[in-house]
Formats: sequence, C-alpha cells, structure tokens
Amino acid sequence: MGGVKLTKFTHACIRVEYEGRVLVIDPGIWSEPSALDGADAVLVTHEHADHVDVLRLLGAGVPVFAPAGAELGALPYTPVSAGDDFSAAGFRVRAHGGRHALIYGDRPDCANLGYLLDGSLYHPGDSVHVPDEPVETLLVPLQGSWLKTVEAIDFVRAVRPRRAYGIHDAQLNDRGLSTANAWLAKETGDGYRWLAPRETA
Repeated sequence: MGGVKLTKFTHACIRVEYEGRVLVIDPGIWSEPSALDGADAVLVTHEHADHVDVLRLLGAGVPVFAPAGAELGALPYTPVSAGDDFSAAGFRVRAHGGRHALIYGDRPDCANLGYLLDGSLYHPGDSVHVPDEPVETLLVPLQGSWLKTVEAIDFVRAVRPRRAYGIHDAQLNDRGLSTANAWLAKETGDGYRWLAPRETA
C-alpha cells in the first residue's frame, strides 16, 4: 500500500487515505470526531460502542459496512460476512474471522470481523484471529477485557507482518501503555511501533 497515509485516532479508530479517498475503521465513542472528516466509507468490526459511535455515524451520512446481524440501532449498513470480498472507498476489502474474542465463561459474544485492505493492512477488531493470507501491516490490540499480553505477542508472531502498530489502548494509563509497548517491541522485533492519537505512518 505504497503512498497510503495511515492515521491513528484514540483507541481502535484508524483513518486510511490514498489518492483523495478516505476509509475509516471503527470510529467509536472515544475517537475524535475529526476522524470522519471527508470520509467516503466506514468499516465497523463489531457493535460495541468503543468501536462504533452510532449517533455520530447517523449524522455523518457516510456508507457503513458492518458484520451481518450487528445491532446498530437505526444506523443503516451493508452487512458483511467472513470471507466476503468487497470495495469500500475504492479499497479492496476482505473480511476475516467471525466472532468477538471470548470475554468470560458463557457470556454472549457478538459478530466481529477483521478487515484486510488491499491485501496489506489488517484491522482485527476485538479478536486475535489470524488471517489465512499474508499481512504487511498489522494493527494489534494492546488491552481489553478479552485480551492477555501474551495473546497480543503471539498474534503478531503468528501473522508475521512487516510492521505492526498498537491499537485498542484507551483504557491504559501511561504506565500500562509503556509496559505493553515494551513487551510488544521486545518480543516481536523491530517492526513494532505505537502511534499516538492523530499520529500518522
């Protein structure tokens, strides 16, 4: 994805820009509203509010793609299932996975899709599902009620991307963030980097 501008916003929100096209992934209630400025399409990995701000998207009027069956209230969206190939904002997208990572016991989960853009950039949502095809740039969750640090490390090692950026980090204080980033950098190699909100790569 040469020439692509990747901007991280708070928590799990990513903005991808290329040749005037803008695709936003997971603009949740903790992400900055400016992430959606000029967006041509939005991908939602799952229905949890930290990944989708339904009211904000209703106001934005931008096309939204989300897992089939996701409970998004009055927000219209195009349903997507694992294995689907489609185009969003001119990017080729393939959906992977299918379910949110287990949180605890028999508590219900929800549909969760990871999205691979142009065969290069992978956003897993709330999952560490390893796609069955190569990934150049991996977005790796750092913290969640469903995640251990060892699982994040093993996820990067299993995917073997050229580069990885930490996301899903809004509930970490500075000490926790520093620790998580140190573990990922130490255990996964030189390709790991953390981006601050609004920082680009």
